[in-house]
Amino acid sequence: MTINSHPSIIALDGPAASGKSTLGLRLADSLGYLFFDTGIMYRAITWIALQRQLDLRDESTVTELAQTAQIDIRPPSKKDGRACDVVIAEKDVTWEMRDGNVDANVSVVSAYAGVRQALSEQQRRIGLRGRVVMVGRDIGTVVLPEADIKIYLDASAEERAKRRYDEIIARGERSDYDEILRKVIERDHIDSTRAVAPLRPAEDAIIIDSDKMDADQVFDQVLALCK
Repeated sequence: MTINSHPSIIALDGPAASGKSTLGLRLADSLGYLFFDTGIMYRAITWIALQRQLDLRDESTVTELAQTAQIDIRPPSKKDGRACDVVIAEKDVTWEMRDGNVDANVSVVSAYAGVRQALSEQQRRIGLRGRVVMVGRDIGTVVLPEADIKIYLDASAEERAKRRYDEIIARGERSDYDEILRKVIERDHIDSTRAVAPLRPAEDAIIIDSDKMDADQVFDQVLALCK
């Protein structure tokens, strides 16, 4: 499925802090495609559950919610810094769901196998519309194995921790590199060993190791692949 000789469905996977969201947004802007960071769907389900005062520790209840709630991801309707619109029951909740309560609970919700399966189906529904750059950890392997092009953006844990450390320091905040590295390694282990949709490159993915590349070099290489 191609449009104007460009791939219509672009899957962009990789470990935490690999820079895939920044790359995906830039790529989508360049191609005029929808940018869809699939992690936003887990925030949406968490937000709905909190709104309904559900017990987030009740896996079956939260899974049922994920199976029935209709979430849509659309191109941004406003120039207010958003990368996309998040719409639930035709209500724009893009900014409402970015609060501290969601931040504190989304990791619990995203760990449920039933939630992941239900949201993968919704992600697939949106992705199959085409003209999309979809970012996640299992897009090329599970959600859209038929994607026109699959990129796996990788970097060592040490390099990813350094980038995150540098970002925090640049904001004038205090940070601890060793603690960041520990969390990156821990997240990698969780993502790569989970029973449902573990983190791994698709067999036909193009793997890009960005350890010795800056953001512009990575972008230029991926854009060239897409064109």
